[in-house]
Amino acid sequence: MIIRIIATLVLVSTVLEAEEIYFPLPDSEGGWREAKTEADARDLAGMDLAKLEPAYTIAERSTANGGLVVVRKGYLVFERYFGRASRNANPDMASTGKAFCSIACGIMLDEFQAKIPDGLDTKVFTETYLPQAFPLNDPRKADITFGQLLCMTAGYWGEGQAPTGYVKGRPRPQALKPVKGQDVREIDESSLRVPLWCDPGAGYSYSSPSPHIASIVLRNVSGMELKDYIQERLAKPQGWGEWNYCLYRGDVVMAHANGAGSIALHATDVMRFGYCLAHEGKWKDQVIVPADYIRKCQAPSPYNPHTPFSHQFENNADGHVAGAPRDAFWKSGAGGFCLFVVPSLDLVIYKLGGKDQQYEESLTRIPQPSPTSDRSDWQPIPATAFHEGSLGGQALWRVLEMTCAAVRVD
Repeated sequence: MIIRIIATLVLVSTVLEAEEIYFPLPDSEGGWREAKTEADARDLAGMDLAKLEPAYTIAERSTANGGLVVVRKGYLVFERYFGRASRNANPDMASTGKAFCSIACGIMLDEFQAKIPDGLDTKVFTETYLPQAFPLNDPRKADITFGQLLCMTAGYWGEGQAPTGYVKGRPRPQALKPVKGQDVREIDESSLRVPLWCDPGAGYSYSSPSPHIASIVLRNVSGMELKDYIQERLAKPQGWGEWNYCLYRGDVVMAHANGAGSIALHATDVMRFGYCLAHEGKWKDQVIVPADYIRKCQAPSPYNPHTPFSHQFENNADGHVAGAPRDAFWKSGAGGFCLFVVPSLDLVIYKLGGKDQQYEESLTRIPQPSPTSDRSDWQPIPATAFHEGSLGGQALWRVLEMTCAAVRVD
């Protein structure tokens, strides 16, 4: 009897351990395990499939192209696309790519600790970390830390038609005349020369030069281009398919990948990236992303006391998205893209979006699949416009809340 009980316990332990260490194969070798029927979604992934339909409806009505992909407990539960989006499309994910730059920086800080011992506290506008920035066009830049660059509090003014700065949660009116931002022909120089609107740390404004400057630091410390570093530290271990940055703009071939975004990879590989973050940076038998850095991305940061934006991710620690757990964190991008990670629910959500131009093969030189469906008669639903960097993407928040609501609690 005792032997039988021990054997049963060993079997249960083995099953649980197998569940804990599941990681998907590359798509070329079989990819994600699936639970797409009502019964499988309920019994294997603990989700109510019918409740995901409203989330998909919002995705479908809010952008011309896009889709919704959901993974829970390692099971691909929902995957549906429309317009030019599909599993193997490589769209310009716009500012969603900032998340990849941030995580690469987190890996770099751990790997090259001896070269950058002060980590996020490092004042990076020095000859060691940013020789490209000299001579400085503003002496205040000497006080900018790496953490402030990643939290958008370095003092750079924002972008878009109506950029806004925030000080301790309160919006500030436009502080500067329109500022010339990044130039794809001179991506480093144009980012480094953007003027400051406040002292480093004194305010938050969503400014793309900040993460690109962080990627220059990564390049100088690691000796590798951002794209190559991501390829070696993330893409290879996770088994990504074909991917690239949108390096080609007309007659311009960008000298460096933009740390501010425009990464382009398959939807199921975006899920691999998010799944790794949901599991404390683990992938198979190794930790490829430092767990403490991931925790910094999903919690309030000392480098940004102004808004719930930490290391290129919006976080829900203050509960401003009422229908989502407090540990949820996400990164959106122009065109309606957003990757959501909810570790407490073992849940990863990828909402695709994008205008037709974001699916052009010319951006990446990767052939794009045929459109999934005709969207020539698409019209947006009212009041769902979202701007990258805003903290008010209502359509995105509703997708997050509805998907969380589909998690079964019984």
